[in-house]
Amino acid sequence: MTEKLEMAVARYDEINAKLSDPNTVADSKLYAELMKEYKRLTPLIDAYKRYKAAERSLEDAKTACDDDDPELRKMALEEIGLAKDELEKCSEELKILLLPHDPDDDKSVIVEIRACAGGEEAALFANSMFRMYSMYAARQGWKIDVISSNETELGGFREIVFSVEGESVYSKLKYESGVHRVQRVPETESQGRIQTSTVSVAILPQVEDVDVNIDPADLTVQTFRSSGAGGQHINKTESAVRIIHNPTGIVVECQEERSQMKNKDKAMKRLYAILYETEKNARDSAIAEDRRIQVGTGDRSERIRTYNFPQSRVTDHRINLTLYKLDEMMNGGCDEVFEALRVADMTAKLVKQEK
Repeated sequence: MTEKLEMAVARYDEINAKLSDPNTVADSKLYAELMKEYKRLTPLIDAYKRYKAAERSLEDAKTACDDDDPELRKMALEEIGLAKDELEKCSEELKILLLPHDPDDDKSVIVEIRACAGGEEAALFANSMFRMYSMYAARQGWKIDVISSNETELGGFREIVFSVEGESVYSKLKYESGVHRVQRVPETESQGRIQTSTVSVAILPQVEDVDVNIDPADLTVQTFRSSGAGGQHINKTESAVRIIHNPTGIVVECQEERSQMKNKDKAMKRLYAILYETEKNARDSAIAEDRRIQVGTGDRSERIRTYNFPQSRVTDHRINLTLYKLDEMMNGGCDEVFEALRVADMTAKLVKQEK
């Protein structure tokens, strides 16, 4: 571990020097990449500095134990205990910080929410989920942009696809892929009976064209008129865009913008993300089971969470976490659940690494 830490310190110092170089500042792309790495390394370097400080405190306290003054020896013994506690705490923190970095963690994402079982109630819950993620994104200072949506007459979504752009979006949202179950009394239910409905969520890291190679000859691009809920035309020009990736049969479309070019750009972003995710899943399936993320990231068929409105209860089944804070979570207060998932994932990876 010490060797890895010293290498990290050397890299941190190297980046720090480069960030002060006028040539680096002039290259905005290089500067942004170095700054991102600098921010990622900072928590590790800070923890290592605290670890080294605790080591020095421990050595000084051990030396003071040899003093003839009994009061000084007593204070030194107390200092030894505190230093050992700090060393243990920093050591555990460093082990987690030294785990391999997920290269997608810094990426923005494309979120796909689809109504599954439950008809109109599932569509209404899909809208609730979109609202929850939107409010959480606003708290993080992220930007949301709708790519495509299929709205029902009651204001639900059969499907909604949107991008979330900002700092380290994927690292916080990546555990949301899967089936989300809701238990509540539908607005259309006159007998007050609780109905169970489900929606699926997929979190796809946004990628650049350099991450995925798409041959333009493999694409079929179609244009059509944008339409609103119930199929009502909302404009008379063919601004909506549908793109078909012929080798895979993947179809993406966007009709949210008035500009055909903007709709095509959004559709292409989604296509890149889907193809990247497909390739990533193919690689993951060829890797041993102990290399998979432990809390179920990416499995769209897995039931991951239940939202029980009558009991104001939210339960994440992957980590057996139950909170009676449903209203808070549906209003964007997702930090407690998201952090618990992150910690569970890091802990599981750490256990695997130490075996």
